[in-house]
Amino acid sequence: MNIRTLLLVGIGGAAGSMVRFMISGIVARAGNMQLPVATFGINIAGSFLIGLLFGLSIRENSALSQPMMLLLATGFCGGFTTFSAFALENINLLQKGAPLTAMGYSIASVVCGLLFCRLGLWLAA
Repeated sequence: MNIRTLLLVGIGGAAGSMVRFMISGIVARAGNMQLPVATFGINIAGSFLIGLLFGLSIRENSALSQPMMLLLATGFCGGFTTFSAFALENINLLQKGAPLTAMGYSIASVVCGLLFCRLGLWLAA
């Protein structure tokens, strides 16, 4: 690992984190929602994006080089999506006495994340 690799991942991660923060703020201003729709949407969009990027990167003569994948997939998608927020939101739902909502959110997040990642791979093929 070299400094260039760290910078690519760091720049991508910073950009992804900033975009996530902006989207979460926009969703929060849109109304007082009982469900964590911002994190759900961000994680599903990130799953789709990483699937699409990976699918494009494995094509013959792909324009997505390893440095671009470090910037976009590892960095941006890694900073954009967030498992820690997902975990905290589930704990908050459980503490509010909404175990079925927490379970539904968890199942929907995993299932939709996998489906959208696969959709991205399929679209890139």
